[in-house]
Amino acid sequence: MSKNKTILAAEKKHLADVSRVKYFDLVIDHGKGAIITDADGRDYIDLLASASATNTGHSHPKVVAAITAQAQKLIQYTPAYFANTTTAQLAERLTKLTPGDFEKQVVFGNSGSDANDAMIKFARAYTGRSYIVSFTGAYHGSTYGAISLSGVSLNMTRKIGPLVPDIVKVPYPDQTQRLAGESDEAFSLRLFAAFKLPFDTYLPADEVAMVIIEPIQGDGGIVKAPQKYMALVYEFTRQHHIVFAVDEVNQGLGRTGKMWSIDHFGIAPDLLSMGKSIASGLPLSAVVGRRDIMASLAAPANVYTTAGNPVTAAAALATLDVIADEALVARSVELGQRAQAFFEQAAQKYPFIGDVRMYGLNGGIDIVDAQGQPDVDATTKIIYRLFELGVIMISLRGNVLRFQPPLVITLDQLATAFEKITQTFEALLAGNLHLPETDNHIGW
Repeated sequence: MSKNKTILAAEKKHLADVSRVKYFDLVIDHGKGAIITDADGRDYIDLLASASATNTGHSHPKVVAAITAQAQKLIQYTPAYFANTTTAQLAERLTKLTPGDFEKQVVFGNSGSDANDAMIKFARAYTGRSYIVSFTGAYHGSTYGAISLSGVSLNMTRKIGPLVPDIVKVPYPDQTQRLAGESDEAFSLRLFAAFKLPFDTYLPADEVAMVIIEPIQGDGGIVKAPQKYMALVYEFTRQHHIVFAVDEVNQGLGRTGKMWSIDHFGIAPDLLSMGKSIASGLPLSAVVGRRDIMASLAAPANVYTTAGNPVTAAAALATLDVIADEALVARSVELGQRAQAFFEQAAQKYPFIGDVRMYGLNGGIDIVDAQGQPDVDATTKIIYRLFELGVIMISLRGNVLRFQPPLVITLDQLATAFEKITQTFEALLAGNLHLPETDNHIGW
């Protein structure tokens, strides 16, 4: 038996199933750049980047050096009570790096989930209102506040209610749901009417604290809101003094070809959450917001023992250096254009490829049946065959291929990945792919 299977069999006795979305029998031992290596010593090209948490790649030497140096100096002293030299530098840097020329402040957390929880707290405290508006298809995290905001999986609500109250969900402007011949403007106006429906019928705008949106949804399928729609929603929040908040946990830090996904829209949000890649995958998150909003709470309303830990802060400072020094935002654009060309050409050849959405090095590719409907089985066959060929890619919404390599992936590695994907598409077209033998549902 392989070491992968041996380790997984032993782990299964102790690890609860709820801890992991099932995909492959893979145990990762180490990684470098865009390559991960399993317990059996087999290499894989990583097209997932640890769920977009390692945009700078695995074990980047500059990040490793920063972690090592800080750990030798000070591993932890809780920022809940005292400052430390490293985290103080990061706080200033983040307020300068995020959109908006207004005065800003930052709070730190341990994950994107608690960052989104914090935005609920700040918005309610600042406005004195209770209602929060979020979107279908959203993934904001797994703490009670974040999971209450989310709308991407029934398993995020099943058996755990009641959830945080006074959260209203409206339809996300998923452009894959446009009517035949419908323009961006017409689609935006139709979805904005759906956004306004609660406000027109049962939800007083003057009791709404915050609208929170992913400008480009991640786990919802890598879907970008139209410019017109975002402008309409933002203007609505200005008219009604509602906090406009964006979740950049998945799509921030260069992933979309901009530093932040909201930069595609020319909007400076009142609150912005980040996590995942901010410290190259170490447990760190942050909320950056307008000073007056951030001043609306007093400690200890949002303090954590390890939030802003000096080691994670050192990793974050090094991560931001790597993004700047290696021009990873521009690289995301360049490699994303190559990926878009590849998948669009494939869509012309393979009838099972539907919509292709690529924003930077960041894409969702729909797999469909002969009637153009989502084909979950075919998607599972594709990702499983890629796993067998040494390429890690997973699915979203059952039928969306999730393409999010580390931004440091080399051209040769990307070309090899494309070769393996083409090989897999050819096998599916020929009817030579089969579902894996497993008793478990695969994917979300």
